[in-house]
Amino acid sequence: MDIKGFVLQKALEAREGARALRKASAEQKNRVLLRMADEIEKKASLLQEENQKDIEYARQKGLSNALIDRLTLTDKRIAEMAEGLREISKLPDPVGEVTKMWQRPNGMTVGRMRVPIGVIGIIYESRPNVTADATSLCLKAGNAVLLRGGSEAVNSNRAIVNILREAAQAEGIHEGAITFLDIPDREAIYEMIKLEGIVDLIIPRGGEGLIRAVTENSRIPVLKHYKGVCHVFVDRDADLSMAEQICINAKVQRPGTCNAMETMLVDEAVAEEFLPRVLKRFSEIGVKIKGCSRTRQYYPQAEEVKEEDYYNEYLDLILNVRVVKDMDEAMLHIERYSSGHTETIVTENYHKAMRFLREVDSSAVMVNASTRLNDGGQFGLGAEIGISTDKIHARGPMGLEELTCLKFVVLGSGQLRE
Repeated sequence: MDIKGFVLQKALEAREGARALRKASAEQKNRVLLRMADEIEKKASLLQEENQKDIEYARQKGLSNALIDRLTLTDKRIAEMAEGLREISKLPDPVGEVTKMWQRPNGMTVGRMRVPIGVIGIIYESRPNVTADATSLCLKAGNAVLLRGGSEAVNSNRAIVNILREAAQAEGIHEGAITFLDIPDREAIYEMIKLEGIVDLIIPRGGEGLIRAVTENSRIPVLKHYKGVCHVFVDRDADLSMAEQICINAKVQRPGTCNAMETMLVDEAVAEEFLPRVLKRFSEIGVKIKGCSRTRQYYPQAEEVKEEDYYNEYLDLILNVRVVKDMDEAMLHIERYSSGHTETIVTENYHKAMRFLREVDSSAVMVNASTRLNDGGQFGLGAEIGISTDKIHARGPMGLEELTCLKFVVLGSGQLRE
């Protein structure tokens, strides 16, 4: 069978799975998720054996340390995968929820009900934990999932999918509900995104190049974020000890993620006090500093930052630093260079904090908190299928509700239109 036929067959299996899932109760879906969690833990050694094959392949390809980190299934990450499945099992099932009802003058009652989207195609790179996160969220929201992971993680993803499918089938869930395209050829992606009427939504997770290629070629609606160029602004009214901890965490805790800080903006009123000490700490940790001319006055070791650097998502231990006149200049910088992902202000000034929340236009805007907290699990969604920077349908971390849509329901007693 050629690639086109293979992808079509898998997508039709997923469509059958989506149809069968409409009959699944909340209790059945929760049993599946709990069984999946148990099986992931039981087969941790198998997962790590398969993952090691992918790590060796990634090293041979010369992938960066940050990308290899995203690929690696540590004991902790496997435990987190299992815990994520259990957390999602505890969340309320959104399917069938009636969000609002009202009565018309003719006695007819009109409402809106949450229903599954259908078949959701996930195209992702590097991080095999996405396989479990995406599957669990889609399944709980009543959707079939059509997974296409990157070639660098094919062994890890295949092992996870096999575990999840076996658990689902043991609880009576149609096998098509979890479908995996386990071929590395990129042509599979282009065939997948043509399947209008079979696949209902595409969610790409990966580098900007992948997301733009999918968006430009898809016949199916795409939920996306191109990159995470995130900012922390240290205001003159900040608690500088708190600001230091937030900035270090936002950049260093896991630099290869989309919610890591890429540019630190510092109010000129506190730059002389704040910058030397925080940049010294960054340097000791191994962060490469690129600074504006005023930054380099306080920290001469910094490289000169260039205009194009402000647009970069480094996903690495590299940080842009700019001294700004005030919060207004910081917000203008964010408006120009941000990708609309996550922005933080560190301040003790309530009015500035509220202005920042209102006026900064990103998927998550924070006060006195690390950008690394923009995450479905951290926000109480159990897990996320991605962080959308779109403004239509879903924005920010996408949990269960964001994987449903609303339909109108009408309760009548013989009403006719006159």
